[in-house]
Amino acid sequence: METTVLKVGGMSCGGCVKSVTGVLEALPGVTKADVSLEKNEAVVSYEAGKVNREQMMQAIDDAGFEAA
Repeated sequence: METTVLKVGGMSCGGCVKSVTGVLEALPGVTKADVSLEKNEAVVSYEAGKVNREQMMQAIDDAGFEAA
């Protein structure tokens, strides 16, 4: 199990946090996503080999937010 921290821009409310959490946890290989509105970041636990950082960032971007 690995963990990565992604900066997430464009979140303004709890609904945004739920959206980002949902798209991340829907990815195969992601076991947990802790998304913080205050810190504008997502701490993601995942299985390397099943998903990578670029796929997570793309999922966030596709949901209408900015990932870095």
